[in-house]
Amino acid sequence: MKVTREINLRDFDAWSGAVETKERIISEGKVKEFESLVEDMFENGLTDTELNDLLWFDEEWLFESLGIDAE
Repeated sequence: MKVTREINLRDFDAWSGAVETKERIISEGKVKEFESLVEDMFENGLTDTELNDLLWFDEEWLFESLGIDAE
């Protein structure tokens, strides 16, 4: 996954509402699927803020796309 540089979700320092989404994706074992999804969506990479906003504001869509049950 590109965030102005090569990075993986585990190394991304999320903030605010994105922290819980990040941790849930990791705990569900969906990191590789998430990174592939983001790479497909943002072929030219994305900024830290764009990634954080995706995790924070698109939680339901991400969980659905990754096959994670929303609790």
